[in-house]
Amino acid sequence: MKILITGVHGFVGSNLVEALKGEHTIYGLDIINPSKDGVEKTFSWGDLGEEVQGKIPEIDAIIHLAGKAHDTKNQSAAEVYFKVNTGLTQKIFDWYLAHPTAKKFIQFSTVKSAADRVEGEFLTEECIPTPVGPYGESKIAAENYIIEKFAPEALKRPFHNFTDEDAVVDGKKVYIMRPCMIHGPGNKGNLNLLYGVVSKGIPWPLGAFENRRSFTSIGNLQEVIKGLLTKDAPSGIYHMGDDEALSTNELIEVICSALGKKAHIWNIPRGLMNGAARLGDWLHLPLNSMRMQKLTENYVVSNAKIKAALGMKQMPVRAKDGLRETIKSFAEN
Repeated sequence: MKILITGVHGFVGSNLVEALKGEHTIYGLDIINPSKDGVEKTFSWGDLGEEVQGKIPEIDAIIHLAGKAHDTKNQSAAEVYFKVNTGLTQKIFDWYLAHPTAKKFIQFSTVKSAADRVEGEFLTEECIPTPVGPYGESKIAAENYIIEKFAPEALKRPFHNFTDEDAVVDGKKVYIMRPCMIHGPGNKGNLNLLYGVVSKGIPWPLGAFENRRSFTSIGNLQEVIKGLLTKDAPSGIYHMGDDEALSTNELIEVICSALGKKAHIWNIPRGLMNGAARLGDWLHLPLNSMRMQKLTENYVVSNAKIKAALGMKQMPVRAKDGLRETIKSFAEN
């Protein structure tokens, strides 16, 4: 296949190139265009314009990764998220619809477009989207634009789920992927921040909280994308995560195990830590009520739908194994 990957030079894009380059011809679309092993050529966003029609070759599939990541420090203006996450999606999806040879479109969204917090045991695709903040809101706006163009009747449903039967565009497939936190070698996100704390031997004071969270190992994501490209999976919204959810305590143990260190987890009473967080609200300390909630809440994501669509009994990479490889790469670098 001839595949166009937007944001090809990013963390996920680079890993998808490694997974796909042996069997497919890959083109990139990005704000930078250095040469990259496995990528035939990287185009700029200006190359999608009407005045340069024909500059990008005929494409079989598009993987849309380009976007503005969640700013955990909340320093980015809301309009930046919408300009990038929503605006670029509109641009590339319109290009996809206008090109008959392009048969598959894979949109990378996020579970944060569905819910900032998980109510119940786990998050499924059958949830009414309730994003909080411009990151999730810009991502759900991008999803809704795609659905409006491809399967508008689905927007009348609370869940916005759609299938090929809803499509008003013939001969094309559309997949909206909502992964939870993706990690792997080269990742520079929140997991790297936690690694920095734990690797210094700083004790973890929230051992009394047994929360559970889902992660997405890059190896599992690579296999899922391969499946969507080569199998006749139905169009729709799909959540993505590893099979097993881990507590933060287990995550710290994995980090220490990968480093050959002993985990230092303190089981300070919950009431005392919650009190410290409330004090942090008043004194503007790093540990406050909002951060405490994020560090201790459950966020488990179901991957049952995507596995059923691809005929997978289980993901190939165990959650702890994937995390261990990621941590080892941090230590090596």
